[in-house]
Amino acid sequence: MPTKNKPRGLELTAPRTMDALRDLVARLPAADGAMERAARARDAQLTKPPGSLGALEDIAAFLSSWQGAHPPRAEAVRVLVFAGNHGVVARGVSAFPAQVTAQMVANFAADGAAINQLCKSVGAALEVHALSLEAPTADFTEAPAMTEADFLEAVAIGMSKVSDGADLICVGEMGIGNTTSAAALCCALYGGAAEDWVGPGTGVDADGMSRKAAALRDAVALHGAALDDPLEALRRLGGRELAAIAGAVLAARLRRIPVLLDGYVACAAVAPLHSANPAALDHCLAAHRSAEPAHGRLLERLGKTPLLDLGMRLGEASGAALAVAIVKAAVAVHRGMATFAEAGVSGKDEG
Repeated sequence: MPTKNKPRGLELTAPRTMDALRDLVARLPAADGAMERAARARDAQLTKPPGSLGALEDIAAFLSSWQGAHPPRAEAVRVLVFAGNHGVVARGVSAFPAQVTAQMVANFAADGAAINQLCKSVGAALEVHALSLEAPTADFTEAPAMTEADFLEAVAIGMSKVSDGADLICVGEMGIGNTTSAAALCCALYGGAAEDWVGPGTGVDADGMSRKAAALRDAVALHGAALDDPLEALRRLGGRELAAIAGAVLAARLRRIPVLLDGYVACAAVAPLHSANPAALDHCLAAHRSAEPAHGRLLERLGKTPLLDLGMRLGEASGAALAVAIVKAAVAVHRGMATFAEAGVSGKDEG
């Protein structure tokens, strides 16, 4: 049986300039076709009609192709939650004050949040990384959210949190105001009216939605042609936690670790990678479609079909953690089922 080909001990160097980041995104490694074929070949011999397990069969092959290994594994699962604060909150775009970000980080540490319980339920290790919560990004309607140095530092932090011992990475976020940042990124990358991309987030009312839309229009007008560069758009409109998610997803690609993306904010964080290189997210699965109205539209842009659609809109990697159960099931049936020969069961074409 084919074995694990994944390199170990790989040292990753975070890009120190925007040009170096652009170059990294443009030259990402491809999937391992031989390992995918090995998974498909085994799947064809398992005691079931071809295709009868639907997406579970595809998930097993996907894991093998990106882990560079067959059979695939889903034992060492890490959930990375990045937290950041946003200056645009001063414009009244959130139903909660900025201090809630730090309070929720403390709640994560105290084992009191939904993500803590979901990680326990699927046997995943949770890590929460707060990024300079005491220093919110700039209000992106008045200036770039981050300097180049701050942005690249956040990307580097995200990259540094991905070790090569994981079988699967989940990425999520916590940050009051970050659905406004996500909407601004989508508006910059894909166009359309501001109202196409804003949503209630943590529960803002109609006036709050109007303030969100106004912030998007002001930001697009301020930054203008600079937003034509997707990574520059992430620097100018994103947040530290969004930049860290992008960095983590890049590091996972380099380490051959598949990724489960959480909801609207997490997907918006990596949308600039996809805009810069349409193959940049090939190692990622969309865990779920959130109830944030624009998330489905964004998933279509990214070419991702969500594994779940449960009306969730919590963030904090909750949807991604829940989808781990599906991934683990896909691996369990692929590794554990008997083949027709092993079970002594006649195949489709046998008399």
